[in-house]
Amino acid sequence: MQRDFSVIENLKLSKIYLPFLERLLKDITQDYYDSKRWLAKYKIRLVKVEKIDEYFSDVHIATAGNDVVLRYANMALKTQVEKLLISHQNKDQALE
Repeated sequence: MQRDFSVIENLKLSKIYLPFLERLLKDITQDYYDSKRWLAKYKIRLVKVEKIDEYFSDVHIATAGNDVVLRYANMALKTQVEKLLISHQNKDQALE
């Protein structure tokens, strides 16, 4: 989303879109840190996400006694992120 800012800043109606994106980015950043703290409570941490090729990425996760590498399809990750963002947006709209 941060990469999209430069594109949106050049739009004629950027003043309409930028506040929405800034608020969304702030909210999901907070959610990220909350999730990271929750995982740390259970001694789980995301080590890195490594792009294997244009189709797959490996997610390296460390736990108290075991390190795990999970392979995900990039399209599946993108779709899941989109669903989470839409869900987050819908939740915010319901609160207004």
